[in-house]
Amino acid sequence: MFINFWYPLARSQDLVADKPMKVTVLGQTFVVFRDTKGEAHCLSNVCTHRGGNLAGGKIKGDTVECPYHGWQFNGGGECVKIPSIGKEGKIPGRTRIDAYPVEEKYGIVFGFLGDLPAAERPKIYDIPEYGQDGWRANEVMILDVNYNYERSIENGLDPAHNEFVHPTHGFSGERDDYALKPFDVVENELGCHFWMTFNSPALKDATMSKARNFEGDLKAGAGHCGPNNLQTWIHMSDTNWMHQYFFEAPINEGQTRIFFVNMRNCLLDPMHDAKIHERNKVIADQDIVVLEALEPVVTPKDMTHEIMMPADRVVVRYRQLLKEWEAKGWRIDVETVNATKGQVAYAIPSPARRNVKGWALDAIPLVTPGGDTVKQAAE
Repeated sequence: MFINFWYPLARSQDLVADKPMKVTVLGQTFVVFRDTKGEAHCLSNVCTHRGGNLAGGKIKGDTVECPYHGWQFNGGGECVKIPSIGKEGKIPGRTRIDAYPVEEKYGIVFGFLGDLPAAERPKIYDIPEYGQDGWRANEVMILDVNYNYERSIENGLDPAHNEFVHPTHGFSGERDDYALKPFDVVENELGCHFWMTFNSPALKDATMSKARNFEGDLKAGAGHCGPNNLQTWIHMSDTNWMHQYFFEAPINEGQTRIFFVNMRNCLLDPMHDAKIHERNKVIADQDIVVLEALEPVVTPKDMTHEIMMPADRVVVRYRQLLKEWEAKGWRIDVETVNATKGQVAYAIPSPARRNVKGWALDAIPLVTPGGDTVKQAAE
């Protein structure tokens, strides 16, 4: 798991004005809330007084109030009230807690969980079709799954699994004369992607068959941006397309919350939303069954423990990029965090830590840069 990327925290519709929300990402807890202007904020959830759970408190004006002793923190992480010292009491600077940049896009509240200054931060992936004429977005779907987010992203980048996991691809991989069609790995900002064609039989569902318009090859692609964003593009015909975007929040090493945005340029009438939502859930469940049974839960530290094929070239490139982000010192030292669980409360370092000294909570430990280079896949 990595700091210094944007992570989905909540659906915008679920973050109500008068109630703080507790969110777990990267193995740490955060409190997310709206101020009186409706703007969303994300703070470390641990009160610096005596470890209170801020998300269990109340919203007081533009602040969140700790339920233990009533300390109040504003959206910038500053403690602005300590009832026990009275109005004239001086509030120590070390009472501050980490506050994280927040953006709302696509009906999702995103938090930048890291300490990079604004000019150096990766951007939230841009969905080019969002809000454009001729495209419709389904309501954001949330999938809570019991597997590692890296395994999840790799599954989407894997063209060889489709023929076996998803019946709509016809299980053509079981034919004796089958071989995966060639594809190129294309580099893009913070990631890579591929396109290829698949044989796909007619769908039994009348609505989805209408979207396809034909039986035969369909063109599809997939890519990623950073460690936790996946894109899949499905061109069912020359004109009828579905573009899907998955923003993934690793809760911990073995649990992930996925925020799924589905865009389509066909079947635009809202009456089709429920059917398309249902169809997407069926496909997702087919992947979930397989991914929840993978061993080990996390991806191996090097690929000598997994035999890679040319079809895995996009997965290999993804793992290489993970190594590059680890070399920047952005990977969380999960072993140390787990070994001190219940003994130490950590905080993901926020941008303010670059300029302000004196924090009550320790910054979460990170893996020391270095290590073995990820090996190439078999040619």
